[in-house]
Amino acid sequence: MPDEPNVVITAASSPKPPLQRLATRRRALLARLRADRLDRGMSTAEYAVGTIAACAFAALLYKVVSSPEVQEMLSSLVDQALNTNG
Repeated sequence: MPDEPNVVITAASSPKPPLQRLATRRRALLARLRADRLDRGMSTAEYAVGTIAACAFAALLYKVVSSPEVQEMLSSLVDQALNTNG
């Protein structure tokens, strides 16, 4: 049939077969799951260190605020704010 165009399909331009696409997706998903599993412990350790640091900072802040000097300064500041005639 002379009216039909010549169609040449090369390996580079042909789409992958469905099973090959599925295998590629499966490999990608498994790689992602493995990477997530490896990072899971590291993020837990970071949260633990962050929690300990926050608790230490809270304890230090409590000690500073509960000292008599700071309490006196805060009391005078509140008294001045309430007693202003302005």
